[in-house]
Amino acid sequence: MTKKALFSLAVPIFLILVAAETEAAPSTMRLDYYHTGNASQEMFSVDRVVIEPLPWPGNPQKNIDETNLGKYFFEVRDRATNRLLYSRGFASIYGEWETTDEAKTMNRTFSESLRFPAPQVPVQVVLKKRDASNAFREIWSTIVDPKDMFVDTSKLPSPGPLIEIQRSGDPATKVDFLILGDGYTAAERNKFESDVRRLTAILFATSPFKERRRDFNVWALCPPSAESGVSRPSTGIHRRSPLGASYDAFGSERYVLTFENRALREVAPYEFIEIVTNSRTYGGGGIFGLYSTVAADSAQAPYVFVHEFGHHFAGLADEYYTSPVAYLPVTVRTEPWEPNVTALLDPKDFKWKDLVASDTPIPTPWQKEEYEAHSREYAKRRAQIRAADRPEEEMEALFRENREWEVKFFAAEKYAGKVGAFEGAMYEAKGYYRPEVDCKMFTRSQAFCAVCRRAIQRVIDLYA
Repeated sequence: MTKKALFSLAVPIFLILVAAETEAAPSTMRLDYYHTGNASQEMFSVDRVVIEPLPWPGNPQKNIDETNLGKYFFEVRDRATNRLLYSRGFASIYGEWETTDEAKTMNRTFSESLRFPAPQVPVQVVLKKRDASNAFREIWSTIVDPKDMFVDTSKLPSPGPLIEIQRSGDPATKVDFLILGDGYTAAERNKFESDVRRLTAILFATSPFKERRRDFNVWALCPPSAESGVSRPSTGIHRRSPLGASYDAFGSERYVLTFENRALREVAPYEFIEIVTNSRTYGGGGIFGLYSTVAADSAQAPYVFVHEFGHHFAGLADEYYTSPVAYLPVTVRTEPWEPNVTALLDPKDFKWKDLVASDTPIPTPWQKEEYEAHSREYAKRRAQIRAADRPEEEMEALFRENREWEVKFFAAEKYAGKVGAFEGAMYEAKGYYRPEVDCKMFTRSQAFCAVCRRAIQRVIDLYA
């Protein structure tokens, strides 16, 4: 039994099994804080320090993160000796929002959390952010004393029964993955479980998750919703679902996020989280180290589930660039931290050069203009369907038609299946390059490219 099961299962025998597995595991401490600012400044303030209901799930031999992933990075240091006890890179909703046009005109506040093994002594929690040269610089720090009387050790009511999808072993040596349902009523719990099992099977049919399946524990949990579905503000639909998932994040009709961090953290004290929404309209989202989302009943859910989990789990960047997004273009082009895109500032030395064959030119030519012409027409038709609020079947038919065209188009490419540096990625047509001409992070492909597969493996190794 995984350590995490005790949060939602009260059967005594389960608690005995958990205790046997986690005898030496520390508690899990969570620092909740507020992140406030705009496009040019940011501020932080402590909300609360919490002891979560589950023991720390991680491997104590892998407390230090050396992957160099994330827009942000935090460290936990012994205050008396300055010894580094724990570190992790991550991204955040604020980190995305600050690149939108809205952030240029107003302030906003987001709730965020940092989770780490509960220390025995006072610690300094140091938050860092990448600067213009891509180096992490300290932007905030605070002291946490585990003996402070205001550390919250209160117990929360169970959010519902936990469903075991796959249990592979001790959480300290496995990736612990929780799939949450949002917008499912109590009567729809069986539908939720069916949705989760279907999507989980798709994830583990995709390399490299397929080969590393036994490195994962997978659980599912569905807090009951008062009404079916989640919010979609652009169509006037508002639902008070348990996790607060909603379409139209940052004004993008397909982007599904929850901004209710407290609600999420009190339900899901887990390493990796996917929110499955009980909705049909195409949509999803994913933020590295936070969570990913998918609309369960969309015909494209199999693709979206895996694509967005790639963002959340391995920090993979979007490689597409012809679809509209809320983010503003960068003003200074630096090498992205994401492992699957490059600015190619030095064509002779870039992050995946070891995977490039000697006869593959860098940059790598492809039929870019033809692809962009087709994408403009496709985007126009897609916008017309949404503007007219046409049935979802029409959008799904368009997706299928476009994918059929893409499969034929990419199959005819000279360097199809080869690793190179193909221009067009990260929402921009010029200046950013992706590793292969096609990949699950670029189109609705069934496969990750070699660079993305390697990046995913690296994160699995950090936890398993």
